[in-house]
Amino acid sequence: MKRLLSIIAIISVVFIQNLNSNVNIFQDEMGAAEAQETFEDSSMAVEEVVAEVEQLNFHQELKKRFIEGGPGFMGIVLLCLILGLAIAIERIIYLNLSESDSEKLTEEVEVAMKSGGVKAAKEVCRNTPGPVASIFYQGLDRANESIESAEKAVIAYGGVQMGQLEKNVSWISLFIALAPMLGFMGTVIGMIQAFDKIEAAGDMQPSLVAGGIKVALLTTVFGLIVAIILQIFYNYIIAKIDSIVNDMENASISLMDILVNNNK
Repeated sequence: MKRLLSIIAIISVVFIQNLNSNVNIFQDEMGAAEAQETFEDSSMAVEEVVAEVEQLNFHQELKKRFIEGGPGFMGIVLLCLILGLAIAIERIIYLNLSESDSEKLTEEVEVAMKSGGVKAAKEVCRNTPGPVASIFYQGLDRANESIESAEKAVIAYGGVQMGQLEKNVSWISLFIALAPMLGFMGTVIGMIQAFDKIEAAGDMQPSLVAGGIKVALLTTVFGLIVAIILQIFYNYIIAKIDSIVNDMENASISLMDILVNNNK
């Protein structure tokens, strides 16, 4: 009996020691996991702070370079960017509002012509926004005269609507050409100022030339940046206008077919 109790006591001690060691290992693992998680959180926080600092430094650097370029030409280049973007945004909004479902309008006009005649078709066009509906209305307004009169009205008013779509777009192209030219002019003036300093000093020192050349290059860079930004908007607007004009032409042909079939 004493031997059995001794064996049980020994097993209990070994079990307790193993349990304590397992608990310690688990605590160590949990501590390592928490430490790893804390480290990862700290790393993410540091990365976010670094990103914010880099963004802040970029804005500060951009502002610094803009000021170093001089208020004269840099202010004019900035004005070109502001005016160009204002016109571009206005045109984009106008063009998006000018888009319409010409196929649906054509079907509605055809149904109205069959059920209520030209008057009902004109009412459909009057209640539909967009240049296609306006062209349809002008063609239907001359439909009682002859097909030729309706066709001439459609062509003439189509030109008017196309002019409305292209309104003020030429100003964007002007600013695209003007911004880099102003930058190049600032470059030339900066180089002239650099050579004036060399002539006045009577010596070729890098410190005399560096300032003027830096200003010259900054005006060129900002002028090119403005031109690139406006060029992207300009190409988008031109593509939008072409799409709407093609839609107008296809819808006008469909309208002529409807009028011809109605006369028959």
